[in-house]
Amino acid sequence: MALHRLISVTMGVPDVAETAAYYTDFGLRPDGDGWFATRDAGRQLRVVAAPTRRLVELRVAADSADDLSAAASRLSRLSVPHELGETLTAVERVTGVRAVLEVAPRLVQDTVAATTYNGPGRIERTGARAPGILRAEPVRPRKLGHAVVGTTDFATTTAFFRDGLGFLTSDLIKDAGVFLRCSTDHHNLLVLAAPVSFLHHTSWQVDDIDDIGRGARAMLEDHPERHVWGLGRHHAGSNFFWYLKDPAGNFSEYYSDMDCVLDDQLWTPETLEGAKGLFNWGPPPPPSFLRPDDLAALMSGAHSR
Repeated sequence: MALHRLISVTMGVPDVAETAAYYTDFGLRPDGDGWFATRDAGRQLRVVAAPTRRLVELRVAADSADDLSAAASRLSRLSVPHELGETLTAVERVTGVRAVLEVAPRLVQDTVAATTYNGPGRIERTGARAPGILRAEPVRPRKLGHAVVGTTDFATTTAFFRDGLGFLTSDLIKDAGVFLRCSTDHHNLLVLAAPVSFLHHTSWQVDDIDDIGRGARAMLEDHPERHVWGLGRHHAGSNFFWYLKDPAGNFSEYYSDMDCVLDDQLWTPETLEGAKGLFNWGPPPPPSFLRPDDLAALMSGAHSR
């Protein structure tokens, strides 16, 4: 596909310093001017001031200027205003999210050795403890995986990203959501039907399930209130997950083992229903995951503007 990765997201929050401290604890490296960097992909999160928490900007990489022009033509057919120069910029009118397409190199990650597991009739590790329990270094996310945005007009927001920018559909949640990809990862954006536009969560890749557990344990050690949902495994994307909550109310996810789509023709989207749309195993999601505690306040703020 012409698009090949999610470059970065910008989130708006009322208290930048408090939220910045959280993402430093989460394992992202402060990189100046509100930016935070991952191990493999550089600056991928920016935290800026906003009256209420929201997704401000999403930047996506394309291979060439021709790809930007093609997206501009598609946006024109949708009657979406945009600016085309060295980058392509357009604002999704329902959520207010600014989308920026830019020509950028493809991300090549160094290979991380697979964790060695023993199993029935399969002894691959002998005379030593599992490497995952011997790690002592803090967990640092490898890259930004995806963002999830709620919208009051599901069809319009989906059309903007899919039919305009060129994201592809991976799976759907019946009448409620669509998993979209701009890379070989199963999804880089999940659009959810919601009573108000808001940022639900951002998701960050770590090495494996051990680093999900280690990262969550470190985040919860002095802040048990950060826990939201986990450990579990999703059906859509197949990834392991653990969700935490930042001080502004946004969820952040450690994930590993995400499905990848290398040949778009060989992937068939599935429409998921009920609990299967959320997880394959793990504890049931708390009500606050499905309907964040501050949703009523966000709705009131939207109506007052």
